[in-house]
Amino acid sequence: MKAYIFPGQGAQFVGMGKDLYEHPKAAALFEQANEIIGFRISDIMFGGTDEELKQTNVTQPAIFLHSVILAKVLGDNFKPDMVAGHSLGEFSALVAANALSFEDGLRLVIARGNAMQKACEAQPSTMAAILGLADDVVEKICAEVDAVVVPANYNCPGQLVISGSIEGVDLACAKLTEAGAKRALKLNVGGAFHSPLMEPAKIELQAAIEATAISAPICPVYQNVDAKPYTDPAEIKSNLIKQLTGAVRWTQTVGNMLADGATEFVEVGPGNVLQGLVKKVSREVQTSSAAIA
Repeated sequence: MKAYIFPGQGAQFVGMGKDLYEHPKAAALFEQANEIIGFRISDIMFGGTDEELKQTNVTQPAIFLHSVILAKVLGDNFKPDMVAGHSLGEFSALVAANALSFEDGLRLVIARGNAMQKACEAQPSTMAAILGLADDVVEKICAEVDAVVVPANYNCPGQLVISGSIEGVDLACAKLTEAGAKRALKLNVGGAFHSPLMEPAKIELQAAIEATAISAPICPVYQNVDAKPYTDPAEIKSNLIKQLTGAVRWTQTVGNMLADGATEFVEVGPGNVLQGLVKKVSREVQTSSAAIA
């Protein structure tokens, strides 16, 4: 069974999608996106600077466009048995699986980026990557910190990103280092994504999601909040609303896809970060299976 996976923020690079523009269908979609956004995002993607591409109102739609347009160009060759996306990538996955229209997906991604930016500006906050500790150890220490800090991205075994107030993340990093973390690396991000501090953004985005039509996808969509597969539009919409303040359970998502029969993972979008995470989860699953046997 073939699983298609879609990357999130951080996968962008200058020149992304330029080769796709040669395809007439892709060119038409890029031009449509330029009109919806109100500026030529394609020009920034193809030949802008790193700084331009890092702007919130550019980064998220750029990654979304690269992923979705690539899936559209694949046409009849895009035959997923299941799909999933990492954070922002969940919106790409939903469009690729025909649960969201291209236009609605793009508008939601724009609204999401704007809402997140406002939440970041309202309260200084940050994130940190914790390497070399078991998930339950990170969870326990975060719960003990007397400030806002939570597990945010379960990327793969031994790699978990925490998110929260600057004080909370700093305190947690110190405690996690004492507990034996190989690294506790603060990330160069402007806010505490996938944490309770994104509640204002969640409320703002909820109205946009509730006003958007979502259809039954062509295959199950494994969603971030609980790593389970969904095809019911109402459930998909509810999970999408929870996503901004909930954790991205990527380790569990890949594990569930493997358990449900996935034999091939195809990354659709810029870069190949998710492929590396999939390999690490797969090795852990194989090791666990061998130990049980």
